[in-house]
Amino acid sequence: MSDDRMDQLREEIESLDRSIIELIARRVELAREVGRAKHEAGLPTLDPAREAAVVRRAGQIAREVGIEDEDVRYIFWHLIGLARRAQNEF
Repeated sequence: MSDDRMDQLREEIESLDRSIIELIARRVELAREVGRAKHEAGLPTLDPAREAAVVRRAGQIAREVGIEDEDVRYIFWHLIGLARRAQNEF
């Protein structure tokens, strides 16, 4: 593989990394809105059944696109942790 091709691939990965981080930021922003709505409705922030459903869905999507579902589920548990903290920020 040429150095130019390697540089091109690395640039593409860096671009994807930025997109992923921007999507995570948007997800956190939406979690804050959910937190406000839950607070106004008098609902608890913690919803273990919903969190488990989100992780199961992520695992299913991972299998559909051909990547390891266990790794994706691990990532999503971390995303849920971010969302939980964001819901409590308002």
